[in-house]
Amino acid sequence: MRRLMLLRHAKTEHDAPSSRDQDRRLDERGRKDAAEMGNWIGRHPPFPDAVLVSPAVRARQTWEMVWETVQDRVPQPQVEFPAELYGADPAQLLQTIHTAAASDPKQLLVVGHNPGMHELALALAGSGEPAARQALADNLPTTGLAVFEFAVDDWDDVAFRRGRLVLFVTPKLLKQTPQD
Repeated sequence: MRRLMLLRHAKTEHDAPSSRDQDRRLDERGRKDAAEMGNWIGRHPPFPDAVLVSPAVRARQTWEMVWETVQDRVPQPQVEFPAELYGADPAQLLQTIHTAAASDPKQLLVVGHNPGMHELALALAGSGEPAARQALADNLPTTGLAVFEFAVDDWDDVAFRRGRLVLFVTPKLLKQTPQD
């Protein structure tokens, strides 16, 4: 069994001081949402063994906020920043996920960008709870988290339509439900 967590970066400033999209930083809401999602992830094990983060500033900051909220509760995962995650389409994202076979984590978190992350989540979901699938079909908002399980023993076997969507969490949903 392999567990894949797809986390879209948190809310960002509209324009970076450098005018480069990759340099856009989290805004205040983004920092708050990322910390809130980190707290949620930390309370709902298992925590990822490995993390792949887009090198864009907003994705790195999202991961840093998540890690900051859980670092005293969970073991340090292996973290990588593959350049190919920035601007990747679903096929490229899946190919990057397959590279996890080398270190073979049981739980993998990917922090990236739309539209690729949303399209990948939709392509992976072969089954799962209908309400969660419908909510995911509508949008993968900033700081949205989609969690999939795959009945496979190797990351190379993760494929489109083979995942079971087990959780879909957004900052908005967290505000609407009591925290446990």
